[in-house]
Amino acid sequence: MKTAIIAEKPSVAREIAGIVGATSKEDGFMHGNGYMVTWAFGHLITLAMPEAYGFTGFSREHLPIIPPTFKLVPRQVREGKEYKADAGALRQLKIIRHVFESCDSIIVATDAGREGELIFRLIYTYLNCTKPFKRLWISSLTDKAIKEGLQKLKQGSDYDSLYHAAKARSEADWLVGINASQALSIAAGQGTYSLGRVQTPTLAMICKRYMENRNFVSVPFWQVRVQTEKAGIPFTALSGERYENRQNADAVLRLLQENKILQVQSVKKKEVNQEPPLLYDLTTLQKEANSKHGFSADKTLSIAQKLYEAKLTTYPRTGSRYISADVMEEIPELIKSLEQYSRFA
Repeated sequence: MKTAIIAEKPSVAREIAGIVGATSKEDGFMHGNGYMVTWAFGHLITLAMPEAYGFTGFSREHLPIIPPTFKLVPRQVREGKEYKADAGALRQLKIIRHVFESCDSIIVATDAGREGELIFRLIYTYLNCTKPFKRLWISSLTDKAIKEGLQKLKQGSDYDSLYHAAKARSEADWLVGINASQALSIAAGQGTYSLGRVQTPTLAMICKRYMENRNFVSVPFWQVRVQTEKAGIPFTALSGERYENRQNADAVLRLLQENKILQVQSVKKKEVNQEPPLLYDLTTLQKEANSKHGFSADKTLSIAQKLYEAKLTTYPRTGSRYISADVMEEIPELIKSLEQYSRFA
């Protein structure tokens, strides 16, 4: 009995292979101890372009293009005006087919998320594979996490809903992107325009913000701020009135300095309970890295991915900001280990 394991990238496959004892290296996979470990390079399979359904060029009569069934093809690269199958993707798919056919069952070790699930399922479907598969669902690449995950494999069908969500997202991107891009390009008649389900609303928000900033007219004003004390308690008082010119504000300040009397007209007290911040998900991490360090979203993701693969952080492409119950028991030990680093303690 042999078991195939497929990871999302070579670095993850190497970590898992080391745990299961698959130490013999071959072209595109490793094997040993009853296991064959291979990998994808991200999305090896994608949805076919309109040409695969007989729609060539941009034509008003073709729209909307809604395939009755979406066709799957190896990842495409553009050569001139045409798209061709990526040679590297074809080569790795051939290796994956060999590994799957040589084994009795499959362990899916792609990333624990929607896209990781889709990457495997598209390969599985494209290769017409029918071998039974189980899911390795881990959020960390430490030896302990991998070993525990292998002992607690989930049924592949447990993640059918996740796969269907990813599949729907992929097909929605195709339908909106292909049809909207062609429709706008035909209507404008000035070359090719690219529209997308995510990119176009994002661009609209950027443009809206740009126009708001460009059309904003600032109106200067002055307020009087005074540092004083009452019953030995220092505090800062701010004038409720905003003055349209500096002269009026200076006059009020001089009056206060001469009379040394300040009348407090109103005091507002508010008791607030502030909850501790939640953990990072990818979006909040990217926002903070941009605001504090000027990192682009891609740079932040790249750094987070490298930290994950180096076993220093958990899976970065998550939308959750909570700790799962199975990981919670490890937190006290983690906090204790961080005490030696004063910056994080």
